[in-house]
Order: sequence, then C-alpha cells, then structure tokens
Amino acid sequence: MLILTHGTLRNPAILAVKQLPRKVFGRVTPWPRRRSWGRLLRMLVEFQSVRYALALLPLVVIGVVWTDLALPLAQAPLLMIVVIWWVESRVIRVPAAKRAALVDAAAADRALDLLRVQGRAVLTAVAAARGIRSGQLHLVVEQSDLRGLPPLTLVSVQSEDGPQVLDLSEAEQALVQRHLFQPPLDEGTLHRINLAQNVFLRDITFDTRGVSAHARLAAALDRA
Repeated sequence: MLILTHGTLRNPAILAVKQLPRKVFGRVTPWPRRRSWGRLLRMLVEFQSVRYALALLPLVVIGVVWTDLALPLAQAPLLMIVVIWWVESRVIRVPAAKRAALVDAAAADRALDLLRVQGRAVLTAVAAARGIRSGQLHLVVEQSDLRGLPPLTLVSVQSEDGPQVLDLSEAEQALVQRHLFQPPLDEGTLHRINLAQNVFLRDITFDTRGVSAHARLAAALDRA
C-alpha cells in the first residue's frame, strides 16, 4: 500500500485536484520517496510500453535463436498486435466470462462492508484530530487492474474543501496503515473482489458532522 500525500511522493504535484475522487492509474504515475527494487519494478509494469516490450520478448528470443525466422517475424506486425492483445486482455486481465468465479458474491459484500466500516473509522480519527466540523472527507482506495502480480494499492484522504488531497502527517499515515486493512480483509482480498466486479476505485465518504464528542475528546487527549 502506498499512501498518497505530499510527504510520501517525489512528485506531489500529481495530487492537484479538480474533482473528487482523484483517480491516479491511467492518468499520472506516483513516484514514492522511499523506493525498493520490488516496488519500482512493480510500478514499471504499469507502463504500457514496458508491458508491450515484455509481451514481444518471446518473438525476439525466437528470432535470435532461429535466425532464419528473424526477418519473417520482423515483417509480421499483425502477429505482434495479436500477441499484445492476447497478453493484455487474456493474461494480465480477467476476461468478463471468468470474473464471477473469482470470489463469492456474499463474501465480497461482507468484505466491502468491512472496508467501509474501517475506512470511516480512519476518516473519523482524521477529522477529530484536525478539528474538522463540516464538509465531507473521502478515503479513496485505488488498485491496479493487472492480475498475476502483487496488488498495487494507492490510498489517499481527499477533502471537498478545496477540493484537495490532504497532506497527512506521519501519525495519520500510521493510522491508515494500522486500521484500513485488518483481518479478514487485506489488499489481496480486495484485489480479487475488484477483479471480479471490474471496479478498481473505492470511494468511502464521510460527513465530518458525524464525528462524535467522544472521538473529538480522544483526539484532544492524544494531542495533549
């Protein structure tokens, strides 16, 4: 999970918002400040050019090993298009006919209910800590639509006041890390549900007027 906020990105300008929810995949590429080779390689696969090159790599290998096939393969653009189409639509994405078999519908509903409950708990804590008393907050959980790879999950807290993506403190980021995904819900489970439903952005809204006095008191005591 990558929390999208100004302190976690090398390119925070991508967080500029015109309307909510702010969608990321397919529009901009977030580059985290703390990188690992695994995460970097996973993010590179989101680029179409990288995926196309990987899809065509077997043809390159065939042309190198069997040199007499190199010229015919190089002159077969239709074959390259078919290979790319097959990989993109059948290998790394789930065909529509196979989506329903990925997850039980009732189990998916329970997991999404849990996501909403835990998401609103996070938004309640953020609103209480910041003393926000009006307006709506959105917890936006977006995942890549590619299967067969580790789930890539982007999480942000977005406010209708602006609108804007909130610049979360380290304490608020830790809150998201601790409470958003809790057993039996994890990123992999949500990804299977998203693949089954072909929905990859979950927007959890919360009216900050609903923050209880108890939550505000608890936040005040934490700050003291």
